[in-house]
Amino acid sequence: MGTTVSILCVDDEQDMEMLITQKFRKSIRNKEYSFIFAQNGVQALEQLDDNPDICLVLSDINMPEMDGLTFLSRLKERKNSELKTVMVSAYGDMENIRTAMNRGAFDFITKPINFEDMEITISKTVDEINQYKKFQKDRDNLVSIQKDLSIAYDIQQSMLPKKFPAFPDRTDFDLHGVLQPAKTVGGDLFDYFLIDEDHLFFMVGDVSDKGISAALFMAITKSLFNTNFSNSSNPDMVEEISRINRALSVNNNNMMFVTVFVCILNLKTGEVNYVDGGHECPLILRAGKKVEVFKKVTGFPICIEPDFQYKQYQFTLQPGDSIVLYTDGLEDAHNPDNQRRTIQPSIDILESLEPNQSPVQINTLLMKEVNDYIGTADQFDDITILTVNYYGKS
Repeated sequence: MGTTVSILCVDDEQDMEMLITQKFRKSIRNKEYSFIFAQNGVQALEQLDDNPDICLVLSDINMPEMDGLTFLSRLKERKNSELKTVMVSAYGDMENIRTAMNRGAFDFITKPINFEDMEITISKTVDEINQYKKFQKDRDNLVSIQKDLSIAYDIQQSMLPKKFPAFPDRTDFDLHGVLQPAKTVGGDLFDYFLIDEDHLFFMVGDVSDKGISAALFMAITKSLFNTNFSNSSNPDMVEEISRINRALSVNNNNMMFVTVFVCILNLKTGEVNYVDGGHECPLILRAGKKVEVFKKVTGFPICIEPDFQYKQYQFTLQPGDSIVLYTDGLEDAHNPDNQRRTIQPSIDILESLEPNQSPVQINTLLMKEVNDYIGTADQFDDITILTVNYYGKS
């Protein structure tokens, strides 16, 4: 324990204090043990009030004013689980010893006292106290960590867009995003905002790690994208992403990285400029129900190469088309038989949709299917889906 163990000895025999002090003189001198004495249960309760650091009680059973069994009952009322009691009684007094054990005594020793046995019993009891205190400390630490994780979850969730419908006054598009972390907090992210009346920014990202470190990296990444792309009416995608890449690569000692798929949709024409930073291929649900799996282009995740030259590409959404961005947790989910889900079930769901399904309806169906697939298995990766429906200018 690293400190002196305070032991309360409760016995009405006058020579008990002298015998114990003599037997444990070395431990007392070395400040391993400190003994406090009382002659009955009443005095013992007073000593406990005056010496809250007492963690072990040696108590006789037969004493005047308040006997050991009554004293033990009073101790139980205090509900101090860290306090251990060892009862002392005559060798043949098994009925009282059994009663004492039923009332919460940790152990017992018999009279006439064998001081070697007493020393062993005290040492064993102190070890139990140490283990219990360690358990309590570990438990308190876990509770503290859980509280911190809960706060971190709230903070992370507060950073994600939550207002749906996001733009209730707009009839030219609709969107919805959902993030389901594998742990309390995770490394997935999504974001969207209007750069101006005619240009919609939207993106998804996936940090290489999980847990707190990934959540911190996610928060920084999201903030940088929001700051860089929202402060310009006509942002240069390549220039802005290259700047973010360089900023996140500085002092990246843990070699973390983040895959991203970043888009700017021209709401007048349906043209989408995008940069692929090593991310999963989006799905485009055309108005005729045909799903196109986006063709992969070369693109490094952010933080792999600080001076990587990103490229901008284009595709076009027609009125009635939808685009689904997602992270790899959607296709890499495993069922209880450890079978990988793949992206095909998502394609099947999209192609079976009734007409005019909203982004929130699409995402709800996709998330339900993947969660049903996971079932009782552990979700080992974050799952994020961002769906944008383009209706065009009326």
